[in-house]
Amino acid sequence: MSKEKEKAMTKQLYEAMLSLETLEECENFMHDICTVAEIHAISQRLEVAKLLEEGHTYEEIEKRTGASTATISRIKRYLNHGKDGYKIVLARMK
Repeated sequence: MSKEKEKAMTKQLYEAMLSLETLEECENFMHDICTVAEIHAISQRLEVAKLLEEGHTYEEIEKRTGASTATISRIKRYLNHGKDGYKIVLARMK
């Protein structure tokens, strides 16, 4: 698949997500498009980001979420040097 086609499909996914209006619609869409394991992984990453922002240690986060230190480290890198996606979502969820 070409990079252009892949980009278009990804943009379509983002637009689909933005079209959802309620929590129930979002839950239903995620249920249909993701496996249970994928939903768990995404949820875990968001929780790790939240705990990092709150100042928790890697050890605390690992115990609370079951995330590996490699996952925690990757999320911390995105929090500090990413495109601020986690920061925007976390701020809006407060």
